[in-house]
Parts: sequence; structure tokens; C-alpha cells
Amino acid sequence: MAMMRALVLEKQHELKLREIDLPTDVGPGLVKIKLHTVGVCGSDVHYYTHGRIGPFIVNAPMVLGHEAAGTVVEVGAGVTTLKVGDRVCMEPGVPDPSSRASRLGMYNIDPAVTFWATPPVHGVLTPYVVHPANYTFKLPETVSFAEGAMVEPFAVGMQAATKAGIKPGDTAVVIGAGPIGVMVAIAALAGGCSRAIVADLAQPKLDIAARYQGVIPVNVTTQNLVAEVKKLTDDWGADVVFECSGSPRAWATIADLPRPGGTIVVVGLPVEKVDFDIATLSTRELRIESVFRYAHQYDRAIALMGSGRVDLKPLISETFSFEDSIKAFERAVEGRPTDVKLQIRME
Repeated sequence: MAMMRALVLEKQHELKLREIDLPTDVGPGLVKIKLHTVGVCGSDVHYYTHGRIGPFIVNAPMVLGHEAAGTVVEVGAGVTTLKVGDRVCMEPGVPDPSSRASRLGMYNIDPAVTFWATPPVHGVLTPYVVHPANYTFKLPETVSFAEGAMVEPFAVGMQAATKAGIKPGDTAVVIGAGPIGVMVAIAALAGGCSRAIVADLAQPKLDIAARYQGVIPVNVTTQNLVAEVKKLTDDWGADVVFECSGSPRAWATIADLPRPGGTIVVVGLPVEKVDFDIATLSTRELRIESVFRYAHQYDRAIALMGSGRVDLKPLISETFSFEDSIKAFERAVEGRPTDVKLQIRME
């Protein structure tokens, strides 16, 4: 353990840049990483503004940040896949490898998983972090640190696209054009969808999403999403619908969007219970899938980014210095419609 400067959430509504005692020992199977870029995630902001997410409650000071990329500076015994100087990004959730969930390949839902910046686990808005090599991934030379810090949220999109069971030529609907919604649309298109109808209330977010070929924006303040989907699909419906907004209101008409036998993928987490039309679900044989983080997606996400098939740079709205970390969070709380992803550069 050693004292390091970090962005600490002392309690709800209170952030401080200060020294805090954090792990530094590089044991077997571990690597030490010098952080370069860390993204500001909606969950980080939610802990700041609400002090909790579901059962995870901030009861003690906690370092924020889990979307990260950096450089390996020390390698522990037994590590053969990484070396000092490697540019890497890190999967922030580490499960129990012997758990039943891990043995089934669903390590993301292992109850024992430790996930950065999820109480009581510290995050990575600090100069260095020690992490298992098995959850640390090399970045291609063509992928910058800033893009590397986007692999984590893009992995959510990859998980959603995988759970959807997309077939080439499918039509997708994505409800919500926030960072995750846009990345879900990008992943769906990369996974074979011919088009992604992206719906939101904020036109600036839709304009950013529309930069990607295959995205059809729908502003639900002036357009009826169900009517637009029917028009675009000759009254058949979408093959897959991704709910990424987390808004309970989205569920009022969501069953009217998929085609018969289509799929709804739940990505956004509503903060309250929702009403859903079970009768329509049954009579049209709709399938519902859900997403919690991701499993086995980092390699695929990095491969797509390294190949040039996926470019996430247009989603980076602004980069702040580490010393301006609190300003970055204050900006995130504003929820500007022109912002998609804010990042903090640690160097």
C-alpha cells in the first residue's frame, strides 16, 4: 500500500483530489499500470449525485473511475502475455474464477465480482493501478489511449449485440442516444444490422449518432417512434429493439416496435418498476434478453477498433486534466445535450 493522489468521492455530493492509501504491490499474475486516460461514466456520476446505485451504497470514501487505458510499468511473476511498455486497457470487473457463474462463462454476473468504483472497491482516477494480467489487454498501435478508455463502454454495446442474436441485414431500434445507446447502435451495425433507428429527446445527441453510416435518427419530441418504425419496415417491425434509455416511459409502447418473433434487449436500468404488456409479448412470441456489463467482449471490441471498422473518436466530447477532475464531474452533472463522453487525462 502507498499514498497516492486520487479523485475521492468522500460522500454524496462531495469530491476531493487528495492523497489516499491504495494497493501498489505487484504480486504473481498482476501488472502495474500507469494510467493515461480515464472516462467519466454515468455510474460514476450517479454515485456522486445519489450516493448509491441499487444495493451498492457509498458508505466510505471511494476513488472513482473504471473506464481506463495506460501503460504497463511493472510485471508480476508468471505473467507472460504482457511486458513493461505495453499500451493497454483494463477490464474493470474481476470475478472469482472458480464460481459457478465463471465456470458457465457468465463471469459478469458472478456475485463475488470486484468492479472498480463500485462500493467498496476503489476505482482508477489515480496515477497507478495494480490489476490482474488476465483482465488487461494490449491496444493495437492504431488505437489511442483515449479510444482505449472507450473499450469498456463499447464492450456493453458488444454484449447487447451478442445477446440480440443479430443476423445479417437485420433492422435495429435503439431507444436512447446517450454514450451506451450510441455504442449499442455502432455494435449492432458492426454485428450485421443493415440500419439502426436511434430514438432520443435531444437533437444534438441524435446528430452525433447520425454521423455513423446506417443510423437513422428519430426525435421523439416531434416524431412517433412506433409510426416511424412501421413506416421504415413496411408495417413489419424491427428485428431487434435495444432499450438503452432506462426510462420507464419507454416500456409503454416497446412491445409495438419489434416484428413478430423479434427481440427486445434490456440495456438501460430503470430506477423504478415498469409496466409491460405481457399479452403482446406472448401473442407475438417476442423474446426478451438482458445485459449486465459484459463477458468475453474485450478482445472482440479491440479487434473491431483496431481494424478501423469502428471509430469511437467522434464520441469524445471533451478531455480534462487530472487536476480538473472535479470540473469534469460538474460538467457531467450538467448533462449537456452536446456531450457524449467526457474523459480525464491523467498525465
